[in-house]
Amino acid sequence: MDKWMLIDGNSIIYRAFFAMPPLTNSAGLHTNAVFGFTTMLLKLLEEEKPTHVLVAFDAGKVTFRHEGYTEYKGGRQKTPPELSEQFPVLKELLQSFSIAQFELAGYEADDIIGTLTRMADEQGVETIVVSGDKDMLQLASDQVTIALTRKGVSEVDRYNPAEIQERYGLKPLQIIDLKGLMGDASDNIPGIPGVGEKTALKLLHEYETVEGVLAHTEDLKGKMKEKVEAHKEDAIMSKKLATIYREVPLENQTDELSYSGYDKSSLAQSFRKLEFKSLIERLDLPEAAEAEGAAAASYEIIMVDADTDRSQLKVALAQAESVYIEAYGENPHHSQLLGLAVTSGEHVYVVNYDVLTSEAGKPVREWLADDKAPKRGYDLHKAELALSWHGLAFCGTAFDVLLAAYLLDPTEANQTLNSLAARYGIPAVSSDEAVYGRGAKFKVPDAEAVARHLAAKAGAVRQLVPLQESDLANSGMDKLYYELEQPLSFVLAGMEKLGISVNAETLEELGRELEHKLVGYMTDIYRLAGMEFNINSPKQLGEVLFERLSLPVIKKTKTGYSTDAEVLEKLEPYHEIVRLILHYRQLSKLQSTYVEGLLKEIRRDTGKVHTYYRQTIAATGRLSSQFPNLQNIPIRLEEGRRIRKAFVPSEPDWLILGADYSQIELRVLAHISGDENLKEAFIHDMDIHTKTAMDVFGVSADEVDSNMRRQAKAVNFGIVYGISDFGLSNNLNITRKDASRFIEQYFEAFKGVRAYMDNIVMQARQDGYVTTLLERRRYLPEIKASNFNLRSFAERTAMNTPIQGTAADIIKLAMVRMDEELRKRNLRSRMLLQVHDELVFEVPPDELDKMKTLVPQIMEGALTLDVPLKVDVNYGVNWYETK
Repeated sequence: MDKWMLIDGNSIIYRAFFAMPPLTNSAGLHTNAVFGFTTMLLKLLEEEKPTHVLVAFDAGKVTFRHEGYTEYKGGRQKTPPELSEQFPVLKELLQSFSIAQFELAGYEADDIIGTLTRMADEQGVETIVVSGDKDMLQLASDQVTIALTRKGVSEVDRYNPAEIQERYGLKPLQIIDLKGLMGDASDNIPGIPGVGEKTALKLLHEYETVEGVLAHTEDLKGKMKEKVEAHKEDAIMSKKLATIYREVPLENQTDELSYSGYDKSSLAQSFRKLEFKSLIERLDLPEAAEAEGAAAASYEIIMVDADTDRSQLKVALAQAESVYIEAYGENPHHSQLLGLAVTSGEHVYVVNYDVLTSEAGKPVREWLADDKAPKRGYDLHKAELALSWHGLAFCGTAFDVLLAAYLLDPTEANQTLNSLAARYGIPAVSSDEAVYGRGAKFKVPDAEAVARHLAAKAGAVRQLVPLQESDLANSGMDKLYYELEQPLSFVLAGMEKLGISVNAETLEELGRELEHKLVGYMTDIYRLAGMEFNINSPKQLGEVLFERLSLPVIKKTKTGYSTDAEVLEKLEPYHEIVRLILHYRQLSKLQSTYVEGLLKEIRRDTGKVHTYYRQTIAATGRLSSQFPNLQNIPIRLEEGRRIRKAFVPSEPDWLILGADYSQIELRVLAHISGDENLKEAFIHDMDIHTKTAMDVFGVSADEVDSNMRRQAKAVNFGIVYGISDFGLSNNLNITRKDASRFIEQYFEAFKGVRAYMDNIVMQARQDGYVTTLLERRRYLPEIKASNFNLRSFAERTAMNTPIQGTAADIIKLAMVRMDEELRKRNLRSRMLLQVHDELVFEVPPDELDKMKTLVPQIMEGALTLDVPLKVDVNYGVNWYETK
């Protein structure tokens, strides 16, 4: 038996966007709406098991309904660009699902779905319509069920005619009469002013239709009679506008809706691009598309063991062309070292871990530790760390294909070795998942299977190296690779192995303080609520806030009332309890995520935490910190800042020194744009936010109040990150109209910035990419897209990538040069951390004065700009005191 599922694409993606928290992938693309839509789609596919699926979209802003009423949908605000850019992404993802999608000029998605449900009625096909729009209820029939999303998108309420009767006391077609009387503000359908749902239902229960109500106006009384008589034409027109058109010329296109499931490889590829890791795991999708019969290239595999000729092995290692080191697991500080493979001539030597650590592996260990023996491999940064934690030294990185791949295409989320091989047309390499399994299914196969896998990887590296070297040279990024990224990899590994000391007692004491404060907040919250309840339960909290205390309901989710941070911030002016709940949540997160979380990360053998800097994640060139993430320690709350007190020097009487770039991205913007007003502010060391407020509001420095400066600061940083009026309005809690005007005033005051924004987009359209001052590229294929939303996202990316990327390059340059200086001067001071625009050192007292001069000198001189770089230096007995 056939079963159709028809999805109102516009309605669902809108609801998903506003229901889901902000979410972007590493390329900066907003993905929250697509993620919400996808989770709903997967749930429905599993529950409904349809044989035919269609996602219908509106084709444009103008439909046949505008012919009779030009104000139709006229009250709607412009779609936020953060949502607009996700429409083409969703449509591309639906192709990966093998799901049909359709739109037709002049008609809305409702009309396409309405026509198909008419056909379903005629053919007796069971159908489910998925939407967030109650208008769809008019389509319900014995064959057609309407699934309406709740306030979120992951749960739906299903309606057939009986349920509509029970809920509204109406037949499905009377839904259009309901809309005719009460109107619909979201579509700018007027209805009869002052008639809400309750009144409209009462009238329809008595008179059945809009026409019935109008025919009995004499029976009505008082103001109701006056309203109905005065707005007869509006009611008729509103009913007409709310009526779904069911004669769209779809011809014989139902065969195209046939759905037999999705291709796992295709869907996995799309999910990897969007970085939907949880969905990849949930659906058990393959790590990467694999070619059938994946195998090693034609090398003779030699398993190194006690019987291997050592002199022959040493000769082979001296002529090594590539190496692959298998450190399994995401965290290199705790990964499982399985072994390595080295290609040399027509042979590949495979050394498993047991042999590597035995007497037979001594020549290999010596080769790994020899900094004069060049190593060409994949993710050698991670390999160096993993080897180090197993007591093995590694030096001599000559080329890293992962690092090169990142430079050549920083927006590609899947840079696994097998995907790189496939991209370059190299004989297929099996994915790790295919060989070892994943998660609970992980299992190391027999030695021969592992040897074949490692040999194939080492062979792939060997073939990739010359191809990537050529690509780097052709793109002008060979200098960036060899003089910045590769040396930085060595610097990072040194910092990660060194780690930073954390005083567990300080953290535990802070934990006890937080616990005491949390108990105090709980007591006050219970007092104001008039009862005890589980503050961490959204359901119980919602009942207290919205039922017991009668606060206004801002948003609902599938489980009831929403009590997320955005909702609570809007409720804060209404009741004292809300402020206490917000503080309680913040302290609770500090306690669990940072105090307890950091305590778990302290290694017993070192007494330190050893973060892992990912050099190949962020498309802008920024570093990412993991295991633990030390870049996310909150410093807005004093209690959060105090967590830094636990970070201390590893030597008695030493000090922690912090050096922080001041407004580096705005200084880069001043240089790149050449804007005279911006340059003047930095050259004369003015407060840039005050200067911006002066220019935007047309006031003197004395007249700039704290609110003006706050707004100017939001715009300054918003411009750097390509903020929209929607984003700025949320940040400042002002209307989109005011936000748009504010942005325009900024560009009027800083004309050089506007000229830069316009010119960089033109340049990107011509070249297909943008670059930083150090020639780091970011390709923007969508810059020429005919689709407005895709093109707009690429344009914003073109504007902000040179700024953010250059700022990232500058601090990386500073790290490499700082490391060189520490070595050259034989200083004992050590670089410990890089956090955003800050470098953190531990310094012996006798080197403090030297470091207070040297660090800002190196950092401020990392790259010469038209405006000075400025570094603030502070020191103390712990990290907290450096601010």
